[in-house]
Amino acid sequence: MSAAALAGRTAPKAPDVAGFVRRRRHGLVLGALVVLASSVYALLGLVKFTTFRASVFDLVIFDQALRGYANFSAPTEPSLGMQYGTGMDFIQLADHFSPIVALLSPLYWLHGGPRALIVAQAVLFALAAIPIWRYAERRLGAVAAHLVAVAYAVSWPVAQAAGFDFHEVAFVPLLSAIMIERFDARRPVPGVLAAVGLLLVKEDMGLLLTGFGIHLLLTRRRHEGAAFVLLSLGALVLVRNVLMPMAGSGAVGFHWAYGAWGANLGEAVPAVLRDPLGALSQLVNPMVKVNTLAFLLWPMALTALLSPLTLAAVPLVVERFLADRSQWWEAEHHYNAFVVAVLVCAGVDGAARLAARFRGRNLIATWAVAVCVTGLTLVPRFELGKLLDPAFYAGEPHVAAAREAVARVPDGVVVEAANNVGPALTARTTVLLWGPQAHDAPWIVADVARWTYPFGDYGTQQQRVDEALANGYRKVFERDGYVVLNRP
Repeated sequence: MSAAALAGRTAPKAPDVAGFVRRRRHGLVLGALVVLASSVYALLGLVKFTTFRASVFDLVIFDQALRGYANFSAPTEPSLGMQYGTGMDFIQLADHFSPIVALLSPLYWLHGGPRALIVAQAVLFALAAIPIWRYAERRLGAVAAHLVAVAYAVSWPVAQAAGFDFHEVAFVPLLSAIMIERFDARRPVPGVLAAVGLLLVKEDMGLLLTGFGIHLLLTRRRHEGAAFVLLSLGALVLVRNVLMPMAGSGAVGFHWAYGAWGANLGEAVPAVLRDPLGALSQLVNPMVKVNTLAFLLWPMALTALLSPLTLAAVPLVVERFLADRSQWWEAEHHYNAFVVAVLVCAGVDGAARLAARFRGRNLIATWAVAVCVTGLTLVPRFELGKLLDPAFYAGEPHVAAAREAVARVPDGVVVEAANNVGPALTARTTVLLWGPQAHDAPWIVADVARWTYPFGDYGTQQQRVDEALANGYRKVFERDGYVVLNRP
């Protein structure tokens, strides 16, 4: 071998300085987006908390569960247990199978309380932009991926979830995006770990994994797809029929919401198969379901419809739309955040397929700009738009009275609190939800000037106060509709 050839083989490869600088620049841009999104989501949640617009369900119930985990004891939820009539020792896993929230318990060793949950949720939502960017960069290029990441960050499902107290859905965009991106990169081990994490988020996450398994089957990854479908369905049955009843949910039909199709899953599935046209009709009726579907697909310019990855979201959407609970159908609540990362990645995949079909890079750039602009134009319509209104930060005029009422309740007591008052008390008391059913707590913080969940009308709220006074409670504070009662 010649000396020149030998030198060519042994000479070190010149460092790709330009590539390093480019990657670093993109990393800084993406990091800035994550920090900004985290801050905005946290601001939204913390303002709602400090102005008494958070609620016992769900902020207090998760705060109570995290206190149990942080103290290495059972994650009990007294507020939910008394509401269900099962007692103060009701375990969170019996309500929804969400053991993954225990990962946040170290926050309670440092600075426990509902504020910590709000900030943690904000960070989790924002971090999902990283695997989404990586997935989009692989298909569309770095610049287009940044626009997609912005579209995710301002997406309305994330906004609605960030504006709703705290919910286990906070883990789903990040884990589902990691699962999709790692499988796409042919690095399935981290993807499988993310899938296992999803099973620990909520009892129905097996449906999401089943849909993802079908996607793998259709994209010629048959062994992986079959394994996902079989194992996720098995996990679904195990969690719903074994683990949750063991935790204390009682009957297997706990939280059943499909009375029109049967009393349990064994009755509902055959009923749907016997009447598929009726099931299809229910999926688009009433019209609010069509509106929600349109809002889910439109921000990605409908390109998610061109990707088999969209199938991963279908089982969860069908689960919600076949239910008899109207709040599951609407765009106003946090449930759509369960599928937002899937649909964003599906939109990216659909756009890439479309560009490959017509062989046009300009199409990718146009699409990326369009989805980013569409996301920004939807901001005023949903929760993030509230941050643009100066009045949002001041809150309602009755906030000062609410703060004074909360201050009258001593530390360490059990208190029945109105739904919007409980979050301000949960860090130092045991909060139960004040409702039509009395729980005989020594302290009550009532609100008779504004409707509050779970009452049907103002009259019933005043009636509860009158009954308490007749049964030995004394009034220690009253202002602007807030009434604090104590039974000596």
